Amino acid sequence: MSDLRIQEPEGDAALKDWQYVHNTIIPTHLLSLEEVRERAQRHHLEVAYAGDELIGCSTVRPPAEGTLTVTVIARVLEAHRGQGFGEELYARGLSRARELGAEVIETVVLSSNEDGLRFARKHGFVETERYLLPGDSIPWVDLRLAGS
Repeated sequence: MSDLRIQEPEGDAALKDWQYVHNTIIPTHLLSLEEVRERAQRHHLEVAYAGDELIGCSTVRPPAEGTLTVTVIARVLEAHRGQGFGEELYARGLSRARELGAEVIETVVLSSNEDGLRFARKHGFVETERYLLPGDSIPWVDLRLAGS
């Protein structure tokens, strides 16, 4: 993985790459470029490339006011799964969460993403809730890192 490059998205091209990964993995909640720009102001976003090829993205949502809970989300395009890229994105997100003072680490996965659920469980996350957002037909799964 020596050619793995992970960076914060600067400029529309990188934001569009983050958007592409998000919208590919979460087709039930497509984001516009404007929505991605807004998220980049509230959350810590990163985009991952193997050489010049887009392979994934991540999101770290800082704690809401009055909490020490941080949400860490790592997404890897299907063709690049099982190669350690998710491990690197997750490790970076977890490190960022700790920098933000997290005492509780959570993640959220679309229930149809079996690879994502398996990854989360493998890393010690346990399911806390399943729910449908208005208009959705596929449930979301909230998970919490055991012991956090």
